[in-house]
Amino acid sequence: MHAALVAGACFAAAGAHAQIAPPQPVNWELQVVQDGKQIDTFSGTTNVGQARTDTHHNKVQNRVGCADQPAGDIDLQRTLTISPTHASADDITLAIDAQETLQEESTRVSPSGCKLPPVPRQVNASHPGLVLKPGEWGQWQIVDGNPSLAYRVRASLGSATAAQ
Repeated sequence: MHAALVAGACFAAAGAHAQIAPPQPVNWELQVVQDGKQIDTFSGTTNVGQARTDTHHNKVQNRVGCADQPAGDIDLQRTLTISPTHASADDITLAIDAQETLQEESTRVSPSGCKLPPVPRQVNASHPGLVLKPGEWGQWQIVDGNPSLAYRVRASLGSATAAQ
């Protein structure tokens, strides 16, 4: 029994001196591209194993009715959660969850020929592991058309003091 206590004490002392590496921060930028045009940008620094969620709002007003009057406000809300799951000098992996409110581009018309407000469309997308080369842009196509929507993403290794 004495040998077991000594072995346990030696193990505990060795563990007390073990170094734990700090979490690796990742600097990332995400550009939202709709129909080939950049319409929004998200950026941040997030440690591997953590997540960051940001929401952007874009209130739009449509012209509706037979008099073509301003009305039909829609909040085109965009919420993204970015989580670096791996980071090295060779590659960086980001998990991305997105919730988008999009507005159809086609104009709806009533039977009498008056403009109707567009119907908002909810898009939920998740990419469990977008692999990027540090500093290089990658692309993830979310919606193919009406409107097309893609995310351009790049990431690089950050410094330990820069993480939020």
